[in-house]
Amino acid sequence: MTIAAVRTHRLSAPLHTPFVTALRRTTTVDTLVVEVVDTDGRSGFGEAPQVWQVTGASIAGAEACVQHLLGPLLTGRDADDLQARCAEVRRAVVGNESARAAVDVALHDLAARRLGVPLVRLLGGTTLRVPTDVTLAAGDAVDLAAAATRRRAEGFTVLKLKVGTDARGDLDRVRAVRAAVGPEVRIRLDANQGWTPREAVRVIRGIEDAGLDVELVEQPVHRRDLDGLAWVSDRVELPILADESVFDLRDLVEVIRRRAADMVNVKLAKCGGLHTARTLLDLAAAHGMGTIVGSMMESQVGLGAAASLVAAYGTTAVSDLDAAWWLAWSPVAGGIRYDGATVVLPDAPGLGIANVNEAKVQTRG
Repeated sequence: MTIAAVRTHRLSAPLHTPFVTALRRTTTVDTLVVEVVDTDGRSGFGEAPQVWQVTGASIAGAEACVQHLLGPLLTGRDADDLQARCAEVRRAVVGNESARAAVDVALHDLAARRLGVPLVRLLGGTTLRVPTDVTLAAGDAVDLAAAATRRRAEGFTVLKLKVGTDARGDLDRVRAVRAAVGPEVRIRLDANQGWTPREAVRVIRGIEDAGLDVELVEQPVHRRDLDGLAWVSDRVELPILADESVFDLRDLVEVIRRRAADMVNVKLAKCGGLHTARTLLDLAAAHGMGTIVGSMMESQVGLGAAASLVAAYGTTAVSDLDAAWWLAWSPVAGGIRYDGATVVLPDAPGLGIANVNEAKVQTRG
């Protein structure tokens, strides 16, 4: 059985609430869904989210990579030789992690569909329920406390507070959220590279001294400043989680070598797909690093793959799988759903995606 076609679908779907970080503000998910079709008419789906400020990937760039290189490379090839096809994708192009991840996931989804099993079972797992945190978009202390109260009422027990937009006010923001939700809710911080090393140490030590019971601090300084990241990690007690500093294996090796962070956030759109993501998780575990799996702002397609990875491989802390929760409506039929603070994977072949909402997207290929 061979691959008959590789198609792309441009998606833009609104968020129910603006998503604000130290890097950007967005009110939509803008993304490219890749569809790999076999000669039996089965389709596998993957996703390449557009996040200029993190990956630098655009819809146009990912689409060009898929249409002009990866799609022609795969068309006519054996659909059942998953490892060979994924290896060809990894070798075919430098960079373009989001495009490679979309094709890699689509190939895995198609393989699972051909076997009639959910993607999580193809990856070696069995559970269909995965806990997630939820993000509190950057804002002032009053707004953050109100949002935290709403999220707690909706059943979320792990809150990721976006900070880094104003180091002088970040301690007050954390105080306000802790006061709003009480001691039972876990709070983690994500500065999205927004602090200098000195600001990071000052804010984190203030949080520690105030006894605000923060779980971890994600990416406090610029992604390229590994010396600064190590300097911060060496001077605070709270675990430091590397996100934007780690795209691929070479990045993680350097973080480990410098002892620059205690944990790593693995994302498919950063590393290029499920194969590399699994290797990153294994490498981190071998060196005693904590792990979570995260996502960009993406749809049920990308979230389904990330949640399947967590369900099969596990992480040391609750993962960051809330991106599709922010969508006002789903641009695809089927796939994951949210039950409070739990991502529920469909008990259906592959990712369980029936189709892309053709009335609201542009399809090519």
